[in-house]
Amino acid sequence: MKKKLVAEMFSYFNEIGIIAHLSSNEFQRSMPEGLTQSQFDVLNWFTRVDTVATPGRLSKAFMVTKGAMTNTLKKLHNKGLIEIVTDENNGRSKIVTMTTQGQEVRNTAVMNTENLMQELLGEISVEELTAQIPVLRKLRVLMDERRFK
Repeated sequence: MKKKLVAEMFSYFNEIGIIAHLSSNEFQRSMPEGLTQSQFDVLNWFTRVDTVATPGRLSKAFMVTKGAMTNTLKKLHNKGLIEIVTDENNGRSKIVTMTTQGQEVRNTAVMNTENLMQELLGEISVEELTAQIPVLRKLRVLMDERRFK
């Protein structure tokens, strides 16, 4: 791979990283009281990926230790945002699902970003944004698959 191409790819990933950091900080300010970014991310995972998971599956998805995920899940459970029950097929395993209240809190967090989104749409058109989604999605899938190689 030529140096210029590597530099361009690095620049692309660098921009994504900076945007992720800035948007995460901005988004944290719009979270409902007491909800952290990691807690929101779990709730959003249930909306985006699957409605049921084990703690182990979630820790792999978020690339965190089982202990870190257990801590996040306990906090979400204590807030009534998820349910954790024993797996009927395997008494040692737990099943995690999002509650209706969890879905409402997740949706509120997203809607709390409306002012930011309106401001950004004043500078970037919807067409510009939506044109980039397929490339970003493809890149995410490729990078996600890569972590299992």
